[in-house]
Amino acid sequence: MATFKRTLVTSALPYANGRIHIGHLAGAYLPADIFVRYLRMKGEDVVFICGSDEHGVPITLRALEEGSSPHEVIDRFHTENEAAFQAADVSFDLYGRTSWPEHRAFTQEFFLKLLDGGHIEKKTIEQYYSEKQGMFLPDRYVEGTCPRCGYEDARGDQCDHCNATYEVTELANPRSALPGDGTTPVLKESVHWFLCLDHFQGDLLTWIESKADWRPNTLGGAMSWLREGLRPRCVTRDTDWGVPIPLDDPEAKGKCIYVWFDAPIGYVTNTKVWAERQGTPEAWKDYWQDPASRIVHFIGKDNIPFHTIIFPAMMQGQGDYIRPDVVVANEYLQFKRAGEQAAEKLSKSRGLVIEVASFVETFGADRLRYYLTAVAPETSDSEFSWSDFLHRTNGEAADVLGNFVHRTLSFGTKVFEGRVPKAELLEADRKVLSAIGEARDEIGRMLDRFQFRQAQIAMMDLARLGNRYFDEQRPWETRKKDLPRCAACIHVCLQLIHALARLMAPFLPGSAERLAAMLHLEGHATPGSWQRVGEDSLPEGSTFDRPKILFPKLEPEDVPAQ
Repeated sequence: MATFKRTLVTSALPYANGRIHIGHLAGAYLPADIFVRYLRMKGEDVVFICGSDEHGVPITLRALEEGSSPHEVIDRFHTENEAAFQAADVSFDLYGRTSWPEHRAFTQEFFLKLLDGGHIEKKTIEQYYSEKQGMFLPDRYVEGTCPRCGYEDARGDQCDHCNATYEVTELANPRSALPGDGTTPVLKESVHWFLCLDHFQGDLLTWIESKADWRPNTLGGAMSWLREGLRPRCVTRDTDWGVPIPLDDPEAKGKCIYVWFDAPIGYVTNTKVWAERQGTPEAWKDYWQDPASRIVHFIGKDNIPFHTIIFPAMMQGQGDYIRPDVVVANEYLQFKRAGEQAAEKLSKSRGLVIEVASFVETFGADRLRYYLTAVAPETSDSEFSWSDFLHRTNGEAADVLGNFVHRTLSFGTKVFEGRVPKAELLEADRKVLSAIGEARDEIGRMLDRFQFRQAQIAMMDLARLGNRYFDEQRPWETRKKDLPRCAACIHVCLQLIHALARLMAPFLPGSAERLAAMLHLEGHATPGSWQRVGEDSLPEGSTFDRPKILFPKLEPEDVPAQ
């Protein structure tokens, strides 16, 4: 595996038109946070960037529906979503905004450099127009029947049902999506600017073909675009909400740069703002322009073409940017209702959501993090159900990890007065202790490969080993007839718990911190602490506290009302 001097991690910018839900968290944010926490514990140079996408048509549609302004919408949901991420312990270095003046200026700079390089051209096209409203309709102001799968409520640029992208004019039975409209739009001529993606076809193909280790869905999505042949893509839209076109051209009046071009530049803008706030305003270039750096994008599968084709082309057109090393695209988390056979896609636009903030308020951040990682949609769509949530978090997080911690610390405080007992180790004890380093290495390998579900299983397997060892050693019996053997058992179990306090930190940071406090352990998740798992240990005679329950058991009646 290649080594890098530094890593920039980004998560897809969520639209600030509603509250984030657990499907968002499972797709682009929780796995990125786990990866970043792991890199920080290894002592690597890593910056984690995200922020609100505030210029999309969903923003203006929400404002129209509410009778408010786009600014009121984005201010409200930016604040609420940032708070929701914090509640879920997602640890961005900066959560920025595409409405910032810095972003407007930088987006315009990107546009002009591509224009000066001959990669943007001006064309007259036909675009849908609502005669009832007297205005052109951007893609998402139009709905109709998907030209690929026949879904009747497809959006103007992308189908939520089959994930296909297309030109809005390919929709069958188009209708205006404006509130109170619903009429059939007509086609009228309009002048727009296009990014010549075809200029980058050969270079992008060579680059994508070199990424054989990417997930199949990411490679397949990128290659399908390349096999069809890249075509110029419209950069502008008839709207007054967005970044203005930076041209002294009468035909640019009443038009803005379209959100698909504007939003990913937010990664760069937010890195610049982060660097300025650190007092090192030029440091952003190290992450975006130094070949010794790597960029890792975490996204949902609907964003694959934008992060594997369009944004890399935009960066190549700037001349001095590196391409992403990895694009990690998750499938969808679907919701399965009790008694139903088929699951449904969680969707803000369709009104089926389980909001992150309310979930955390009810059940806690780590219970949510544990379950979403356990059912992570890494290679195919996965399902959330309340019954499975109850079963897994009780049967695994509470009964395996929580139980091992609680029984060890309870026994240790009762029999050994809350001190790590001196141990005379046998071969069986040493074999269990050797599993700590093996688990650390296995979990690390899986995290390096972005296999978060398997990595969490490997972490839990160490707790399972501890429970088996505890049962086999039967310390409740040996305390009466062989106290040295009892002491060795509790000593070994405490060392396993010491290791778990670190190994669980990327996945369950709140629980790891609470466990570290019980062990009087400092620096459990500091830079370099990952490598020390299995290398250092709790000293004999060191103290620990009576346990506090890490995962209180849920009762069946706690869930159905949700």
